[in-house]
Amino acid sequence: MTVVLAGIGADSTNVGALAPLYDDGRFEYVPIPEKTRETTETETLGSWELRADDGVAADLTTRITPQPVDDGAETITGDALASWPLHRDPNFEALTYGEHRSSGYVSRLRALEPGDVVGFYAGLRRPDGDRAHRYLIGYFTVEDVAVVSPDMPRTEREAILDAHPDNAHAKRARDGDLYLEKPVVIVDGREPGGLFERDPIRLSDYYVADGNERPQYYLRDEIESAWNVQAGGSNMMFKPAYRCDLSGVAFRELVGVPGDRDVA
Repeated sequence: MTVVLAGIGADSTNVGALAPLYDDGRFEYVPIPEKTRETTETETLGSWELRADDGVAADLTTRITPQPVDDGAETITGDALASWPLHRDPNFEALTYGEHRSSGYVSRLRALEPGDVVGFYAGLRRPDGDRAHRYLIGYFTVEDVAVVSPDMPRTEREAILDAHPDNAHAKRARDGDLYLEKPVVIVDGREPGGLFERDPIRLSDYYVADGNERPQYYLRDEIESAWNVQAGGSNMMFKPAYRCDLSGVAFRELVGVPGDRDVA
């Protein structure tokens, strides 16, 4: 009976822009740029078509920093921008998600069991310049969870990665060697789940907290209460992984089912 909320998608640190949220409730999901060109992913910033507007992901920016290329110092512009591969994670078509972040992500995701839920939130901005916020943009029900680590025998690592060909972390692994040699948790999903068509759910507020001098993004009190958030903290600036003590059934009743949501 667990829901983990994972922060994903392009943002100002890697793409220099947030994906748009339009006035009619439609929005764009733009994966982050891959950190390396060494991937079998065929989707690029120049091929990733926007869902609700003409154009592609590359039209949203003029430069990217696919950290940690050259220790994060290199920027990609011009023709190279459009050809840069995406880190398509999560893959909502294949319902697969991988993660190597150690800041609560791997530990919380690897504890998920079949029937639990992993939800995905991203920063979105309205084109008219209104304040950007964090929004839940989709989720899927957990089917299975696998963990692959660099200390496994190579044949075991290769077997796990080969079993997940659509996962972004498997696509950038080389001969069983994991990128950055970090343990990776791979979550296989099943329906109910997917990317919302429109009307993402706002998770954040933006204000100056007691004792601070500058405003930051914080998890909304009503979300923390209704979703029974137990871990992850309140500050959302660095996309924490939230653990909610909530069943998959209860979560779907709160947010609806992708493709059949009543948001009137």
